[in-house]
Amino acid sequence: MAETKPIMPGDLPEWIQEAERAMANGEIPEPKEVKEVTIKFGKGLVGKPFTSKSGHEFVEVKIPNADKEDHTPWASFVINPKMIHENKFGNGVWMKLPEDGTTRITKPIVAGTKEDGRKEWSKDVKEVTNTELKELMEVYKTINKESLLGNLEDKKLEAEKQPARKMTDKTNNKGIAI
Repeated sequence: MAETKPIMPGDLPEWIQEAERAMANGEIPEPKEVKEVTIKFGKGLVGKPFTSKSGHEFVEVKIPNADKEDHTPWASFVINPKMIHENKFGNGVWMKLPEDGTTRITKPIVAGTKEDGRKEWSKDVKEVTNTELKELMEVYKTINKESLLGNLEDKKLEAEKQPARKMTDKTNNKGIAI
């Protein structure tokens, strides 16, 4: 067996030496607190997983348009599927991203028209902060939703104005009236 040499102080990396000096002085380095942004959205916005050219697994997440009248294609971004978690009720998902990070989103746009009359598409790529991404993904929370109970009287009046429908005799499969 080869004899092992004792580790000399000069053999250790500088960051280990600094940590040992700080501990000898009674200083305990505390880890930096990483602030995160939690984004909640529906399962329907998550696409199917795919493998990139480099062999990494990703999933595409769609960003719905904020305006209901906007019928352009939705923007999207890709993320590791391990970062997306299902909520406890099973109808939604959530993910956490660093607050000071950025995400690249792409949106298909019409670049022009080809000679045969079909649309030519290109992609608009931009970087947004993760806090902006949270606002884009959770735009449904800011939409003013009218309560059905709030305008129930209006609905009753509207139903009374509708013409009465004539009820027809119900028949079974053989055409005999019941």
